[in-house]
Amino acid sequence: MKTIITYSEAKEIFDKYLKTEYLRFHCRETEVIMRALARHLGHDEDFWGITGLLHDLDLDEIGENMQMHGRKTVELLKDEGYDIPELFDAILSHVEGIKGVPYKRETDFQFILAGAENITGLISAYVILRPDKKIEGVKVKSIMKKFKSPAFAAKVSREFILEAAEHAKMELNEFIGISIEAMASIADEIGM
Repeated sequence: MKTIITYSEAKEIFDKYLKTEYLRFHCRETEVIMRALARHLGHDEDFWGITGLLHDLDLDEIGENMQMHGRKTVELLKDEGYDIPELFDAILSHVEGIKGVPYKRETDFQFILAGAENITGLISAYVILRPDKKIEGVKVKSIMKKFKSPAFAAKVSREFILEAAEHAKMELNEFIGISIEAMASIADEIGM
């Protein structure tokens, strides 16, 4: 079993298992946010990015069976020959809160992944409402305003985003700013 995964290996696995376009976009958005946060915080950018890329790898495989979410991703990665506990633990713990899922977040990395994947939903929902449907020019204050409106993008966990900012030791507006900038860096790829 391999205890290290390269980006090219992760991308190959990602392309093999995840086919639904919006899920692929979400995973790429999470990847670039995780990379940006790793750079900002002085962590391993590739590892954080790979974790973001692969965190929802199983969603095409499991369908509506959300109790398998995370566990199926770990199974797929093990089937591909990998045994990377830190990666597996982050993927498993990002699903905390889904009914019937026993995993809990414990490390800063795990909390940051959960927040990074949630902030993509808030930013994407805001961009969709803009007349030009483009991320270019999106302001932190605009996202902060939507953040405070629980009815807007109601499925996005504000709690997970706040916990991520806290575990990253940054203000919420800084976390949002880094996230917007990261997503804007792949705007053409994700249709924003």
